[in-house]
Amino acid sequence: MPGNHPPTPVFVYGSLLDRARQRAVVGRELRMLPARLAGYERRRGRYFYVVPHPQAETAGAILLDLDARELAALDSYEDVPNLYTRGLVTVDTGTGEICCWCYLPTAQLLP
Repeated sequence: MPGNHPPTPVFVYGSLLDRARQRAVVGRELRMLPARLAGYERRRGRYFYVVPHPQAETAGAILLDLDARELAALDSYEDVPNLYTRGLVTVDTGTGEICCWCYLPTAQLLP
């Protein structure tokens, strides 16, 4: 996804919370803001994924200050569009809500 755009926040809930994994994927540790995604339950098969569940909440973090190259690297790491799609969600940071991208599973990833 080349081109110039404002920094893009991405909510993550699995392996991308790990700073070593961030360095391996985008070449640096990313600034993170703890957040919770209401209405989704985190599960794990081969990889972590979330599914809609009205009473659930998934803890994670928002990756901040991503540029277009880094977002493309994350998309590649998450195997978009095969295993995940990138969709907009609203997460709660404890001090407010933020709309951001989130990697959501495709049918290929679901059991």
